[in-house]
Amino acid sequence: MISLAGRDILHSWGKFVLTGMGLGLLIGLTLSMAGIYRGMVDDAKALLNNSGADLWVVQKDTLGPYAESSSIRDDLYRAILGMPGVTRAANVTYLTMQVRQGDADVRTMVVGFEPGQPGEPEYLVAGRHVTRNHYEAVADVKTGFRIGESIRIRRHDFVVVGLTRRMVSSGGDPMVFVPLKDAQEAQFLKDNDAIVNERARTAANPSLNRPWVPGLLDAIVASQTSNRNVNAILVQVSPNARPTAVAAEIERWKHLQAYSREQMEEILVAKLIATSAKQIALFLVILAIVSGAIVAFIIYTMTLGKIREIAVLKLIGTHNRTIAAMILQQALGLGLIGFIVGKMVATAWAPIFPKYVLLVPSDALWGFVAVMVICAIASTLAIRAALRVDPATAIGG
Repeated sequence: MISLAGRDILHSWGKFVLTGMGLGLLIGLTLSMAGIYRGMVDDAKALLNNSGADLWVVQKDTLGPYAESSSIRDDLYRAILGMPGVTRAANVTYLTMQVRQGDADVRTMVVGFEPGQPGEPEYLVAGRHVTRNHYEAVADVKTGFRIGESIRIRRHDFVVVGLTRRMVSSGGDPMVFVPLKDAQEAQFLKDNDAIVNERARTAANPSLNRPWVPGLLDAIVASQTSNRNVNAILVQVSPNARPTAVAAEIERWKHLQAYSREQMEEILVAKLIATSAKQIALFLVILAIVSGAIVAFIIYTMTLGKIREIAVLKLIGTHNRTIAAMILQQALGLGLIGFIVGKMVATAWAPIFPKYVLLVPSDALWGFVAVMVICAIASTLAIRAALRVDPATAIGG
């Protein structure tokens, strides 16, 4: 009966192949959806890897700096450096914003870092690292910037001196690295008009002009034109120290929140992209149901077109299990063609997606098994219809 199923496929091979290709596009979309989720998880892990940190110290009772906002004083890193088990500690800021590229806007995460400290991009694909204290930047190639081009961030222009790759936020936005002081100014400082208005409000407050508070007005004005905040402190611990133990000491004595890599990964994957993961899972279920319905409809239609032939087979004594096997083989053949086409198109169009699509072999293997199972289940409708065919149909014409 394998040859019988094959002969039937060859008899209408054009229709069979076109149907398999259509099913393949649907399967390719399904594999791409799984790849998008894998890419989101990989982006989150890449963000942690690129920071080079063992601990993230943030504002108390927050999930910062990626899932929630966090603001701490930039002089706290000195106290962290003095704690047992800490080898390096550096301030860092993160700000997701639109930066200008010619006449267009590019959504990026602007990272403020200290050169030579945790938070600096690990490697470059072109150019050099930031060496000046102001107005130089290293950009991910995904931003579209080139070496020597200018990036407008708030009120200042930054010259791109280096390019890196796969430096992205948990949302897939490419990163732009600038000196810490410039990033603090971009994120925390007020614009000139806001400062002038705030000075006017402060000067108009009678309580600040009393003799028993001399210098208070000057202090407030000075605080509005300077900034001493960062989003997090990236900490590296010594090889013989346990990050969780160091984190517990920081939380106990410094009244800050400290997360280990495992905890930060849990925050990014289980909390930050949890909703997106559920949505993708729902799409996968819907696509599986649609794929099964398409296979069932096609096989059922092909079976109805062979009612007379099936009746002849029954009339000459062909067993029901042989007829069922023929239909099952056709369904599995359709699924095999669809999976091959789907895997090819998913691989071809993955680089076109704006978000990173990570196609892993295990997902392809499980996808193949799922396609075969769905096709086998979908063939039951056609098998039932074939088994109910009356052999007398072959004589009755």
